[in-house]
Order: sequence, then structure tokens, then C-alpha cells
Amino acid sequence: MDKLKTIFISGVFNILHPGHQRIIKYAHEIADNLVIGVYSNKKAGDQAIISEEYRLEGVKNNIYVTDAFLLDEEVEDYLRSARPEAVLKGKEWEFKKNKEMESLKEYGGRLIFSSGGPIFSSQELINQTSNIDFTIDNEYFPENFSNRHNFSRDRLLSLVEDFENLKICVIGDLIIDEYIACAPLGMSQEDPTIVVTPTDKARFLGGAGIIALHAASLGSEVTLLSVTGDDLERDYVLSELSSQKVVSKIVKDASRLTTLKQRFQAEGKSLLRVSHLTQSSIDEDIQNFLLESFEEILEKVDLVVFSDFNYGCLPQPLVDQMITKSRAAKKIIVADSQSSSQVGDISRFRDMNIVFATEREARVCLQSSEDGLVVLAEKLRVKANADNVFLKLGSQGVLLHIKSQGEEGDYETDRLDALNKSPKDTAGAGDSMLITTSLAIAAGATHWEAACLGNIAASIQVGRVGNVPLTLEEFQKALIN
Repeated sequence: MDKLKTIFISGVFNILHPGHQRIIKYAHEIADNLVIGVYSNKKAGDQAIISEEYRLEGVKNNIYVTDAFLLDEEVEDYLRSARPEAVLKGKEWEFKKNKEMESLKEYGGRLIFSSGGPIFSSQELINQTSNIDFTIDNEYFPENFSNRHNFSRDRLLSLVEDFENLKICVIGDLIIDEYIACAPLGMSQEDPTIVVTPTDKARFLGGAGIIALHAASLGSEVTLLSVTGDDLERDYVLSELSSQKVVSKIVKDASRLTTLKQRFQAEGKSLLRVSHLTQSSIDEDIQNFLLESFEEILEKVDLVVFSDFNYGCLPQPLVDQMITKSRAAKKIIVADSQSSSQVGDISRFRDMNIVFATEREARVCLQSSEDGLVVLAEKLRVKANADNVFLKLGSQGVLLHIKSQGEEGDYETDRLDALNKSPKDTAGAGDSMLITTSLAIAAGATHWEAACLGNIAASIQVGRVGNVPLTLEEFQKALIN
């Protein structure tokens, strides 16, 4: 048949499971434009086990979808006004009563039944997952920790609500994380190679970009300083930042690539990771532009955040000048320098209020394989001349090495366990901890209060797939009894 101009699909879309992916791909094959109506929370009722904004975002990220929106009216009423050429439904609906038919008949539209492959019922998935809590459970709130350090849930919630009064500057490497879902086809006949076909992909902004998005989503006024290539990925970065009203001072450098990290996955298993990036340092002209942009806003901000992945956006001369100016202006400054190999040295960010590092990053920095965690944190603090050290331990939580309010030069050490016992995706946990902890300090929290909020943020983040900006509502669910 001739290709249709527009085809329409509607549904709840709690999770884009393989059945959805097949029918969406089929719609793309038979129509130039695919429009999807995602039922609002009100319309979906008990079927909605994930909030409407996340369900809509998941659908919008599908490469075959032309447009998606929250559908709050009856499907029949929408069809009468929008008049798409066809409505597509799964084969399981072919011999049932379909309320769309009457509206379609009124203007000559078509109702097509095809699942694009094996039938996979959304209702079956809802039944399987109806008992899953997609938010952090209140029982995971660290009561003993809060009692030791004398703060309450209400205190933490009031701090998060104060984030909207903050102005921050984020400086560092931008990253795009791309997840490519593949369907396994079998083994190649020519050589012993597994053959897959891509079925879907989703992109998320990472690195300094997601830190800026987290802060903006939580209400803060954010300026981001960074560098991209002169490529299509730059357009995606700018679009994502604009969606949260982040002020972007991002240099276009034709000699670089915008960092793109692709993860190929099949049936929940990682097959391959491919990184497209440039690791050489930015040139002197770009450094001068970033420094001048930094000087223009420094007096107005409450917090400066360095997010370093060692891809060349933060060469040492630029870092040193920014730190010197921040200290002179009495600003709160924090840093996280992530290293995926032996490259990377968090201690090059000196005089921070907090340095964040994984145990491995600290050991690489200090060339230490045997020191205990407390000794490791203290050595890192001394080398970096930091006020406080947060040592991230993955599934074991975080070790806190914090300057005492009592005797000069004294330090207290405590530990927070990871709160989410069933993580879905650990990517982005460190970024969410970094920015939430830092915002809390800027809002007047003690370092213990800030650490607890950062740990809650990380627990929220690992409870979903992909780097999605944190929201006040998520903290409310985690903190309100």
C-alpha cells in the first residue's frame, strides 16, 4: 500500500517494552509521521504505574516518533479534531470493540491492526510490575545517621525547597550517553560473530550537562561553561539545556568532537561500548573565553562546580585561575574528576570545599593500593588541601571525611550505606550526589545533612534507566512520611 501521511497510536506506555518497539517501528514503515498520545495520569488511572512526565519522555526519545503528547481527553474526541489518516492498534484488539472506529468512519480514517511481530501485552506487564515501587522507599531513610547528626526529614525537605534561591556555575566536560537497544538475530554464517539489529535508541545528556540539568530542574539558576564540536551532537546538547532554561556559554570548536558514548544492549545485557571523543586540551583562545565568561558571572553565583572527565575541557592553567578567583570571591567550590583509566588526578583541584572521588580514583591519585579507607580519605584531603572528602564506594555507599566544628584541624568520619537496594542503572549516581550535596551546602546545610541529601539523590537516580533530571517531587516522596 502507499505510505500514509500520519498514523496515530495511543496508550499508557509505562515501559517501552519490545511489543511497543515493534509496533512503533511498523508505524514508521507505513507512515511518514507517527503521532503518539500518552494517557495522562488522570486518564490512565490505576494503569499508570510511572508518572506521566516520565512515560511521555520515554516515548519522545524513540527515534521513530514524530510527535508525542499527553492525552487527557477521550481518544474519539481527539480523532475528530486531529483527523489522522489511520490509527494503529495491536493484533490483540482486532476482534474486540474499538471505540476509535466511530470517529474514524465520520471522516474516512482507517483502523489498522498489526503488532509488527510477536504479541506482547501491556496489561501483562502491568500485572507483573504492579507491586513495584518506582520511588525510593521511606524505610530506606537513614534514621540512625540522622539521629547521630541531629537533623530531620523536614529539615532536608526545606533545604531542597530552598534550591530555587540559588545561582550556580557548572564548568566541565559535556557528554551524550546513547543507549542503543538491539535484537539478537543469531550467529553470522561467514565468521563466529553475533549478529544484532538496532530496534530503538535513547539519548541522555551526561557529564557537566546532567549536573546543570539536575540543578535547573530543582529550581536553581544555572550557567554552564563548556566546549562542543561543530556537529549535530552540539545541537542536541543546546536543545536539552534550553529545555531546562540553563544559560549556556558553550564554545564551538571545529577541531573537536562532542563526546558521544554509545552503549549497545540486547535483552538487558551490554554488548559493546563505543566512545567518540577528543582528549586533547582546548587551546589558549578557548581557555581565555571561558575564563572571561566565568569572571562575568562569578560575583553573582553562590556555588562553583567542576565536573571533569579528563577530556581536555579543564586544562590545569584554566582550573588554577578559576579556583584562585573563586577563593578570592569567597565562593563555595566543589570538584569531581572522573577517570576511566589510569588518567586523572582529583588532587589537581586544590582548596575545594568538597572533593568527590571513587575509591579507585583516590587510589590512582595517591598511588595507594593498601591504605584503609579512612587513611585514604585523609591522604587525599591533605594532597588536595580540601576541606572535606566524600569517598564514593558504589554499592557500599559513601565514606564521609568531614571537618569538625570543634577543635581546629580535627576531622570526623562516618559512612552512609547505599539506600536503593535494587538499582536499575548506576550511571549518573555520582553526578546526582555531587550536585545535590553541593546545592545543599550552598543552601546552608551542614555537611552531614548535605551528604544525606546527596545519598538520597543517588538512590533516586539509580532507580531508573538513563540520566534524567531530578525533581522536587521525587525528594518529597522520599522524605515525607
